[in-house]
Amino acid sequence: MEALTKQTLSDQSEKQVSQIVSGAEALLLGLLEEGVDTIFGYPGGAIMPIYDALYGYQDRLRHILVRHEQGATHAAQGYARVTGKTGVVFATSGPGATNLITGIADAQIDSTPMVCITGQVATPLLGTDAFQETDVLGISMPVTKWNYQVTDVTELPEVIAKAFFIARTGRPGPVLIDITKDVQFAKFEYTYKKCEKIRSYAPYPKVNNDDIEAAAKLINAAKKPYILAGHGILISGAQKELLAVAEKAGVPVASTLLGLSAFPCNHPLYVGYLGMHGNYGPNVKTNECDLLIAIGMRFDDRVTGDLKTYARQAKVIHIEIDPSEIDKNVKTTVAINADAKAALKALLPKLKENKHDKWVNEFRECDKIEYEKVVNKALHPAEGGLLMAEVVNVISEMTKGEAIVVTDVGQHQMATSRYYKYNTTDSNVTSGGLGTMGFALPAAMGAKIGRPDKQVVAIIGDGGFQMTLQELGTIFQFNIGAKIVILNNSFLGMVRQWQQLFFDKRYSATEMTNPDFVAIARGFYINAAKVSLREELKQSIQTMLDHNGPYLLEVVVEKEENVFPMVPAGDSVGNIRLE
Repeated sequence: MEALTKQTLSDQSEKQVSQIVSGAEALLLGLLEEGVDTIFGYPGGAIMPIYDALYGYQDRLRHILVRHEQGATHAAQGYARVTGKTGVVFATSGPGATNLITGIADAQIDSTPMVCITGQVATPLLGTDAFQETDVLGISMPVTKWNYQVTDVTELPEVIAKAFFIARTGRPGPVLIDITKDVQFAKFEYTYKKCEKIRSYAPYPKVNNDDIEAAAKLINAAKKPYILAGHGILISGAQKELLAVAEKAGVPVASTLLGLSAFPCNHPLYVGYLGMHGNYGPNVKTNECDLLIAIGMRFDDRVTGDLKTYARQAKVIHIEIDPSEIDKNVKTTVAINADAKAALKALLPKLKENKHDKWVNEFRECDKIEYEKVVNKALHPAEGGLLMAEVVNVISEMTKGEAIVVTDVGQHQMATSRYYKYNTTDSNVTSGGLGTMGFALPAAMGAKIGRPDKQVVAIIGDGGFQMTLQELGTIFQFNIGAKIVILNNSFLGMVRQWQQLFFDKRYSATEMTNPDFVAIARGFYINAAKVSLREELKQSIQTMLDHNGPYLLEVVVEKEENVFPMVPAGDSVGNIRLE
């Protein structure tokens, strides 16, 4: 995409009815034009004119006052992921802006549409090291899809329109707009026109019919075809198309971490979850299939393991909207650079009706091995304390697999991905590519604000919870009815597991002396309880789910529980460990 300089900010303007407004008000009017109804933010000096203007728009723009700017970004991510809308964040200059960077980076790698608006010192002060001046454009450039600093108020409507267009089209991502304080005060003649195209930016590549024909030929001839369903299925809204393709061609489907809930877990063609702590069958069968069909995923290292041994026997079809991801890690036989929904629609009529029952049954045989060696022990422990797997399984059963589940990063995330049965789409919200501890609590409040009709359950480790627990204040203030489950093992569990397996049990800086989580929740006027006994687990979870409003449940689990299966980092997916 070409650099969008001031000279290129020019080519869209049909005259509409104009009005004289300040830059601050122009921003808010632009947000309304883009269908924004919710903003997550934190005020400060350099963005104060925008907040002053917001005072008059409280009936149309809901502002959620977070307790830390990072919380705003994660809340906007959760909101965007469950609504399909673009999340919006406000922050001031300096530390306010830099506190956004972790969430922006998370949104970039996980393809989440977000527009961040930061205030900046006045234009004459730029470059003088003025109070709370930071080069947020330079800092954010590597982790944004586009960023821009507005120093001329007349540019503002067009910049805002382009920001939303870029954030939500193609492979979505975060955009940052930095607005100097004098621009926020300045008056001008305001008109707004939505952006519908940008020269040299083609967010939706045209489906190439020759590629579709070649892919269909491979699928129709394959004896052991295998679909890897990624996040792109959910982003493009291609769930029905994926289901139709899989059913017509009789192809088993596995899901990446971010692709969870793109394909129903209770479907007979669903074979499980891919990756380092994924199911046994989906990992080992990668190196036995004759055709790998990757849709809307990027072949990251947590899926592939050792690339030198990954699916060397298979032909590969890769459907991916971002051309930079094609042939980056895994070489393709047929590359389809297109939106997943468009590609699958074009592919469906060219496929033959087929079944691969014997091949699918090979996955079921793997399931039996995994059940005996891993699952049965995790769900039905003979003795000892509660295990993460059984807690997640009970939550899954009691919500019927229909809740929006938000996870943080660590062992609990892997346990949830393995044992929660996602039976409704767009119901998995997690930090995938960046692996951001502290993600879940603010993301859950954003998800609940976006989908107040749904039960939202955040499953969080004791370590990650303490990174953003201040957002309990936001949850209380706005009565956000998310349910919070802390799986407390008094360890940074995933790091501890690696230390046990690969560093001779040298538990360096991973054991935690934790506070009273129930007391903390009650300090924020949030109902809370603690459970450690197996016989009290179901009733404790039911009480949480039945509660009207936010609720925190601390579940004490075994301190040194490990999550298996596991593909050791950098090893072949075929060498997955079951114990």
